[in-house]
Order: sequence, then structure tokens, then C-alpha cells
Amino acid sequence: MTRLMCKSKIHRARITKIDLHYEGSIGIDKALLKAANIYPGEIVQVVNVDNGSRFETYAIEEAAGSGVIGLYGAAAHLGKVGEIVIILSNCLVNDKDAKKLKLITVKVDNKNHIKSVK
Repeated sequence: MTRLMCKSKIHRARITKIDLHYEGSIGIDKALLKAANIYPGEIVQVVNVDNGSRFETYAIEEAAGSGVIGLYGAAAHLGKVGEIVIILSNCLVNDKDAKKLKLITVKVDNKNHIKSVK
């Protein structure tokens, strides 16, 4: 059996940028992508803690250390600057590997700089 598992998350990041007329996606600081093992172009799920929206899009790399979390295109309708989001990435694994999978959790401060990686 193959299972869809959560492999990593960026926990409680703040939206810093909204651009309705940009190519659709979510922009994420390169340092956060690296810490969470998320590649540019990878499909991610975004959960808005403030308004309850949940959507899927793909990651775009923003400058390392910038703290940028940007909602672009149609996703820009699903959040406001300052709102808190959780960004989840998934993987498909067999049962044996699923039991060994360790979720990576990247916690950030209020400027989206890494506080901890577990």
C-alpha cells in the first residue's frame, strides 16, 4: 500500500505580500524552503489560520533571509498581509517507509525567520 504522508510544514508563518496579478502560487523565503525540504515548483497545501481557507498551489523561491511569504494570483484572494498560515508538503511512501517518516516542522518568528527545525 502507498500512503500520502505529510513530510514537512512551515508552522505559523505570516503573509507578507499579496499580488493578484502575479503568476499564481506562493512565494516562500529560500531558507524556509531548504529547512522544510520543499523544492521550487513543489505542490504545497496552505492553511490560513485566520480565515480558515485551505488551498493547494506550488512553491516559488523568494530571496533567502527575506522572510517573504507571498500569495500570488488567485491565491491572493485567500489571505491578507499579516495573517498566519501553515504550509504543508506531502510525499507518497510505502507502508514500511511511512512508519519511519519523521515530520519536519519549521517554526518561525513574527518576521518569518527560523526559530527551530524539528
